[in-house]
Amino acid sequence: MYKSEFTIIALVITSFLLTGYFGYTNYHDKQRLERDNFALTSQIEQLQHTIARNNQIIADNERSKRELENQSISRQEQINEQLSNNDCANQLVPVAVSNSLYNRAKGVRKSTDTSTPAK
Repeated sequence: MYKSEFTIIALVITSFLLTGYFGYTNYHDKQRLERDNFALTSQIEQLQHTIARNNQIIADNERSKRELENQSISRQEQINEQLSNNDCANQLVPVAVSNSLYNRAKGVRKSTDTSTPAK
């Protein structure tokens, strides 16, 4: 019976050691997971702030674009009004001058076009 008591004591000690080892490992894994969770939560919050800031920038840019378009239309209407009674405005412009002005305006519009990425 001495041998069975020794076996029982060995099993109790072994199970105690294994329980302690697994508990220790579990505790450290839990601590690591909590740190990782906190870091990921912080990164998500930073990304959400970045997204909100970028969305605001996009909205501001769209509003500025609409304002510039409205100003352009308004100025074109003013120019048309001022030229309506001007004899010079009713004369034909030479084709070479007309083409030059058209190409210059086209180049200016192309350089400010934000719909296509710059190369």
